[in-house]
Amino acid sequence: LTSCSRWPLIIDPQQQGIRWIKQRIGEELSVIQLTMAKWLDKVVNAVTSGSQLLIEAIGEELDAVLEPVLSRAVITRGRQGMMFLKLGGEEIEYDAKFQLYLQSKLPNPHYRPEIAAQCTIINFIVTPTGLEEQILAMVVNEEKPELEQEKQRLVRQQ
Repeated sequence: LTSCSRWPLIIDPQQQGIRWIKQRIGEELSVIQLTMAKWLDKVVNAVTSGSQLLIEAIGEELDAVLEPVLSRAVITRGRQGMMFLKLGGEEIEYDAKFQLYLQSKLPNPHYRPEIAAQCTIINFIVTPTGLEEQILAMVVNEEKPELEQEKQRLVRQQ
């Protein structure tokens, strides 16, 4: 998830991946949904400022306006190597620090091959073993919180 060469598309019906991303990135993460008003303005702002953007609750189809962002259709111009991206009919400056995360709440989505080729699909659906580990962590956290905190610290170091 953190070292994908393509944008990560997270299949996350239980929203565990979202919690992990929000906890890991913190306040620097901008979160939008495609049903929000002026969502494109927030995408443009994130691309130009080089911030991290999470688009939540996407369906099986994505708005065609996002195509240049998904395909990283960046144009380099000038001697300084300024980068631009054509988004929503206009050319905007592209900051190389920009990061995009896509999240779907659908349990078994079917994406077009183009989307699958442009994104790294990561499945966060809970397995019985994973659920067992989470319940064990909750019990340990109640009975010996210092032990669970030490485990969390060690996991973050990896």
